[in-house]
Amino acid sequence: MLRHAPQAHNTMASISRKAFRRLLCPSFRELSYFNSRALAAATSRSFHSSPSTATDGVFHELTVQRVRTPWIEALRKQQKEGGTPGQASGKQEVPSKRDLTPKRMADSYHSVVLPLAQDPWLLDTYLNASGHIRLGTIFMDLDALSGVIAYKHTGEAVTTVTASCDRIVINHPLTEICDLELSGKVTYATGRSSLEISMQVAKAPKQGENVKNEDILLSCTFTMVSLDPGTKKPVPVNPLLVETAEEKRLYTLGERNSKVRKQRNQTSLIKHTPNDLESDLIHAFWQKQLQFHDRTSNRLHPSLIKTVTDINLAYDEVRKPDNLHYMDTTQLRSATIMQPQNRNRHHFMIFGGFLLKQTFELAFTAAAAFAHARPTFVSLDPSTFQNPVPVGSILYLTATVVYTDPPLLGAPGDEFNAESKYTRIQVRVDSKVRDVEHGRSKPTGQFNYTFTVEKNIRVMPRTYQEFMMYLDARRRAQQVKESIQEDNIGLHPEAAEQSVTE
Repeated sequence: MLRHAPQAHNTMASISRKAFRRLLCPSFRELSYFNSRALAAATSRSFHSSPSTATDGVFHELTVQRVRTPWIEALRKQQKEGGTPGQASGKQEVPSKRDLTPKRMADSYHSVVLPLAQDPWLLDTYLNASGHIRLGTIFMDLDALSGVIAYKHTGEAVTTVTASCDRIVINHPLTEICDLELSGKVTYATGRSSLEISMQVAKAPKQGENVKNEDILLSCTFTMVSLDPGTKKPVPVNPLLVETAEEKRLYTLGERNSKVRKQRNQTSLIKHTPNDLESDLIHAFWQKQLQFHDRTSNRLHPSLIKTVTDINLAYDEVRKPDNLHYMDTTQLRSATIMQPQNRNRHHFMIFGGFLLKQTFELAFTAAAAFAHARPTFVSLDPSTFQNPVPVGSILYLTATVVYTDPPLLGAPGDEFNAESKYTRIQVRVDSKVRDVEHGRSKPTGQFNYTFTVEKNIRVMPRTYQEFMMYLDARRRAQQVKESIQEDNIGLHPEAAEQSVTE
């Protein structure tokens, strides 16, 4: 029992048996100061060799590159200089003539290994109550890693921010706790202000070996934008020099993702009305709602209802199914004050990884509350960071189940198995921020998560706004499904259930 505290052996040896019995006595009032210290030394855990791994939820090696100045020093400097944190000074800080020589993909490559199998106290910061690895914490690490990679490509003169997370997809299940390697590099940059970063999380290979395809847990792409620190305006970055066949493949994927983003923006429901097929789908939902309200309109005229059997014939077919839930009943909300421990490298704004973690965990909770079953993460679908979140502000999150696949109603030509025991649930998390005085709010992002549950369950919109959210999610699900099929990635639900991740 005392082997965990070697420093206590000599101390305890000098205590008489009577004194030792007093140490074990439940009446702590009889303990002397000396004996209290001896008891504490005998029962406390020795210091761990790497206590800094559990900082703000991000692996220490990534945190030290993101947070380089203590908060109190950054705050005092800002108070001394005056001005509003995060606002543009109007003075250009990036030189007009800077070196924009094309760079290789390998120049920005960076990797770190999370020794989860070797370090139980580090693992402690990554596990949830059921012993699964918290993907939200991995997402924080990925966002921190994307910043490291971006600055290796752009240099320190610019400010680089996360514009969007284009996709995070589970490739293969993780069947056991093991060391994880997080790696990535810039895979698309034309010389304008944006660049795409591709990353993956995989089982850490043995020394001298490469990562095997079946060992890749997840893959993702982030889009970053470089700004002038003074003007907050976009600035050009180094274009990529593409050399090998694999690099050309990655670059082509980046081009495709860029086109998809532009197409999605051009056809957005904010700018355009639903197309004919989508309008027909809205009308079909409306008709279904009328059936739920008018329960005698389906089979028998009221004058023909004579028996209990007749009543069942008239009512049962149009009764709202037990597995159908209206969209407005699926919402979950949260409000959190933004603390400086989760700031980015520019000190006064929250870093994107924290927002990913918060939105993921709320989306997971919403999916679980909706299905009354444990969700399995499938993907983070294209999501955007609209505005920065200041330290000290209040972040409001709203999670809504906006789409289920198979759907309740399909458009003409849609093929799906309505009796499938598995349902894919898409949860949309909208975020907005206010200052502590609760002045004017502004949107900060929209995040779209997809989960699988072993349950036949459906969601149904009722208002026009809900129909637009449903159609937007339907489009997103179709685009993601197509890209996953093209890239030959993604998991079958039964395989995903075996993973030790959420």
